[in-house]
Amino acid sequence: MIGQLRSVVIDCPDPRGLAGFYAELLGLPLIEDNSDGDDWVVLGGPPGHLPRLAFQKAPDLRAPDWPDPERPQQFHIDVTVDDIEAAEKAALALGARRLPGEGDGFRVYADPAGHPFCLCWD
Repeated sequence: MIGQLRSVVIDCPDPRGLAGFYAELLGLPLIEDNSDGDDWVVLGGPPGHLPRLAFQKAPDLRAPDWPDPERPQQFHIDVTVDDIEAAEKAALALGARRLPGEGDGFRVYADPAGHPFCLCWD
């Protein structure tokens, strides 16, 4: 095991509105301490407390139209790791590739099929 699932992140034009829908649908609480205004909204708990869904603002989102391959499903996974350097090395060895983009506490990668995911540390 390289890490633990941190979050499933869903891009959407209205993170707070969509989070409200899933909060009701799944009975998960809104976690304001882990949210960032209306641009990043988290349900379920702090990192390490699963399940956890996050909603990320994407104002120009081209919504999926499943099963149309021209408009596929859209999400990414956040994985919490203890040691980012060791985790990156292991993920790359499994076939991941580094993508542009990183911030305080995360780096972005693509899985072997091209789906993005983040390795995160606190």
